[in-house]
Amino acid sequence: MERGTIAKQTIAFQKTLFENSFNAMKMVQDQTEKMLNTFLGQLSWVPDEGKNTISESVEFYKKARDDFKKAVDEGFAKMETMFAEK
Repeated sequence: MERGTIAKQTIAFQKTLFENSFNAMKMVQDQTEKMLNTFLGQLSWVPDEGKNTISESVEFYKKARDDFKKAVDEGFAKMETMFAEK
């Protein structure tokens, strides 16, 4: 088996592993967000300012998560290009 083929298979495996792990993490975070919103909706003593701060934090981590995913996807694309058949 030639090195290029092994490298491509390794990259494909790592990409699949990352995708599955990332999607599992995303599902957990999204479910946690839903639970948090339900919980905050039932707490009348939490001021709107506090709820807004929490919402802004959630949006911040979502953006950071999406930016991280984009960077990793770009890295995999570059690696795949390096080992593409010519």
